[in-house]
Amino acid sequence: MSSAGEPGRLRSYPALPVCVVEDHQDVLPFIYRAIGSKHLPASNISFVHFDSHPDLLIPVNMPADTVFDKEALFSELSIENWIMPVVYAGHFSQVIWLHPSWAQQIKEGKHDFLVGKDTSTTTIRVTSTDHYYLSDGLYVPADQLENQKLLHLNVILVNPTEASSSQEENDEISSAKRLKLNTDDTANTATASSSKAEVPSSDLTDSKAEGGEEKTFAQDKLESLASCSLGNHARQLMEIVEVVLQVLQKGDAYVLDIDLDFFSVKNPFKEMYTQEEYKILKELYSFKKPDRNPTEEGLLDCVENRVRQLEDLEAAFADLCDSDDEETLKRFASYPRMKPLVQLVHSLKNRMETPDYEMVHQAGLTCDYSELPHHVSTEQEIEDLIQSVKVLLKKIPKPTLVTIARSSLDDYCPAEQVDVIQEKVLNVLRSAFGTLDVHLEYSADSSV
Repeated sequence: MSSAGEPGRLRSYPALPVCVVEDHQDVLPFIYRAIGSKHLPASNISFVHFDSHPDLLIPVNMPADTVFDKEALFSELSIENWIMPVVYAGHFSQVIWLHPSWAQQIKEGKHDFLVGKDTSTTTIRVTSTDHYYLSDGLYVPADQLENQKLLHLNVILVNPTEASSSQEENDEISSAKRLKLNTDDTANTATASSSKAEVPSSDLTDSKAEGGEEKTFAQDKLESLASCSLGNHARQLMEIVEVVLQVLQKGDAYVLDIDLDFFSVKNPFKEMYTQEEYKILKELYSFKKPDRNPTEEGLLDCVENRVRQLEDLEAAFADLCDSDDEETLKRFASYPRMKPLVQLVHSLKNRMETPDYEMVHQAGLTCDYSELPHHVSTEQEIEDLIQSVKVLLKKIPKPTLVTIARSSLDDYCPAEQVDVIQEKVLNVLRSAFGTLDVHLEYSADSSV
């Protein structure tokens, strides 16, 4: 079995595999097959994730040990929570979430935290205090976790490359050579998998340096940033490349993952409910954030109150699934916190014969401290983001495999745009990495 210290034993694919699915969690069997066939190592994998959503939540009630039965695991996962169980299983150690400007669910920058089994509930929990995790009640202190895994998470904003400056800035960046991982050098594995930001010069080299002389990553970095001619956007793209390369050198292989809603995204719940109904959902599910510098006791109180709030709402909507008659609504009206629910039910019943209360609850869960991103891009905006992704991919090493989610059947990526975006993304991958072996898993009779 491949491990963190044995990257040289990994097998290589003849052409870069690209798996295209509809629902994002369905890429996992493809990744697990690559681990089983020893194309990917069993641990210390880096995951580069372009998406309008982090997908970094956790199945709240799933026993942690489910991750060791992959078929049971796959059946438990959904689009918002499929990455972290893989971290707990020990496969992913570094995750980079690259997001567009309209997606702000997790704070920018570097987040190092533990993922483990909560000794009191046997579920997967984290030590991150970001609101993304607190609002789902997923935080616990480190001493409450066993089988701990350290996750290095980087959250990076990707701005579009405007058409007017695209060619000029691409020309400026083109002088920076593509860098590759030196996987033959196993002597530095211990250093490469540490949490420090320094980049060992022997781990990243430029295979195309002039005169056959190898240039270190640090030298190339200095040269690229020293150029005063670089525009602001070109400089930002090079800074992203540098961060990505620093992260990739810690791992033994990496998976490139792209959700097509990175380029254009809808909040499908906004089309299901009226503005007033959505306003009520935000009131019911609003998350009370902790103090700016909370104590551990304050964090635990925050999580406890949030879990109780969500459990009460889940129970209320379960009751509504059984009966939404006036007697049930009178009972809700007797609780001050639930009074808005009565107004919501009346509004829903006026518009539809049988409201789907389970779906309403799912919509409410997205209305905590921030809404789901909603930005239907123009053709030009899509193209501008495509150009940024193209520049980035041309400057980083070739991944072991690529996974793509369409996210169109659930209306996150607009159905009228998804095929065009997919074609553009595949063309970018060909331009950056050469021949592709494309698997369209979402449709048996489709072709590229």
